[in-house]
Amino acid sequence: MNLCRFRTSDGRIRAGLMADANTIQDLTPAGVERLDAILEADEPVGRARAAAATNGHRFALADVQLCPPIDRQEVWAAGVTYLRSKAARMEESDFSASAYDRVYTATRPELFFKSLPEKVVGPGEPVGIRRDARWSVPEPELVLVVNSHGRVVGQTIGNDMSSRDIEGENLLYLPQAKIYDRSCALGPWITLGATEADVRTWTIRLTIRRGGAVAFAGETTVGNLQRRFDDLAAFLFRSQKFSHGAALLTGTGIVPPDDFTLQPADDIAIEVSGIGLLRNPVVVV
Repeated sequence: MNLCRFRTSDGRIRAGLMADANTIQDLTPAGVERLDAILEADEPVGRARAAAATNGHRFALADVQLCPPIDRQEVWAAGVTYLRSKAARMEESDFSASAYDRVYTATRPELFFKSLPEKVVGPGEPVGIRRDARWSVPEPELVLVVNSHGRVVGQTIGNDMSSRDIEGENLLYLPQAKIYDRSCALGPWITLGATEADVRTWTIRLTIRRGGAVAFAGETTVGNLQRRFDDLAAFLFRSQKFSHGAALLTGTGIVPPDDFTLQPADDIAIEVSGIGLLRNPVVVV
């Protein structure tokens, strides 16, 4: 069951359910104005099914614009959760290598703020590469959707855009490498009802096209994620309150080679087998 936000031709943003691959059911007649009406329910899948039973108006996917599938949730991220990510971070800089090595096996994960909801990029919208960076990459990630009680209630796809040369220069530059205009994309919707065991069988694929040709492609499985979902959510909520819940990027297991950097007009496609496809072009910001 896939929960989404979409903008109609009159500019209104609504909550919806994917009735099928090409059709969205409007949940407004069921009193669902925001996604948290479902995400905060005791049984989100049951609440979504009840809302769907009201038979709201249906829109063709081609006639609307999908929006990022969050309303008021902050976006956070976990780092160095895949072995490949640990190796890449250690290769960026000898200065920071030992810190990345230690955090991979530490009890406490690396967690950092990524984006306010209003700054998140949705499906089809441009993601950005910093104009003062020389080495920019996408980071395709599974995203945990966590409600205000700290419970993981769904998953979506995320792109944690990163400036590797800035982070590699000094670990303290991480916020500048990670948090800038158009540095976070989420979508296309939130998948409800999957268990962690199910999700760990999913495949994550990244394809970057340049001038119509594939410039880089790679894949991994969620099963390679070293941290448990509930553990990540629990650490995020330690000494923290998220009144509207949060979206938590879980780290990347796909890293392009060191001689690769994104260029303007590149096309980034991230596919997670149990969710769908998030696609964004690249611009300089």
